[in-house]
Amino acid sequence: MAEDHYLVREGTRLLLEDSGEVEVLAAVENADALLRAVDDLRPDVVITDIRMPPAYRTEGITAAHAIRAAHPGTGVVVLSQHADESYVFALFHAGTEGLAYLLKERVGDLDHLLGAIREVQAGRSAIDPRVVDILLRGRTQAADSPLSRLTAREFDVLRHMAQGRNNRAIAGALLLAESTVEKHVNATFAKLGLAEEPTLHRRVSAVLTYLRHDQDAPR
Repeated sequence: MAEDHYLVREGTRLLLEDSGEVEVLAAVENADALLRAVDDLRPDVVITDIRMPPAYRTEGITAAHAIRAAHPGTGVVVLSQHADESYVFALFHAGTEGLAYLLKERVGDLDHLLGAIREVQAGRSAIDPRVVDILLRGRTQAADSPLSRLTAREFDVLRHMAQGRNNRAIAGALLLAESTVEKHVNATFAKLGLAEEPTLHRRVSAVLTYLRHDQDAPR
């Protein structure tokens, strides 16, 4: 893991190790040290801050892409203080597989952090539910938004599936039959232009496709 603030770094390390599920092989303070550690230790998962020395810009995202390119079996959880769509796009622009975007405030929520670790270790992806809510709320009113194609129920289903819930959990939350949820999910994918791709975590990509389309639309 990589985090330039010592107390946050050591606190997160202890939290993970105390869980009994994670062995922290290295805890470093910058992206260069992280890349060297990954090359040497070949971890299953990396956790990295988004901003680190020397420039405090998007070093963590750059490192995430380098790690995924050199070690495709290593998942990466990027921690950020910001629910900012530009950072989300910077991380996921080339694909979502094996990547997660998590708000730093979630570090203290061990179950949430471990959940993101499990997702990227399995080659899937995750976006912090609070980020999803903020981005969707900020853009649903755009006239050219792809979400304008969705029914109210399809939008409800999208919000739940973007937060990582499976069809059964969505059915329970919305008091629907699981078969009904499956129909809404398939309709949402079709309206957002998401083809059948077995390696793609389409529940996350549904949100990303919407955001990308809205960003690229004529103003």
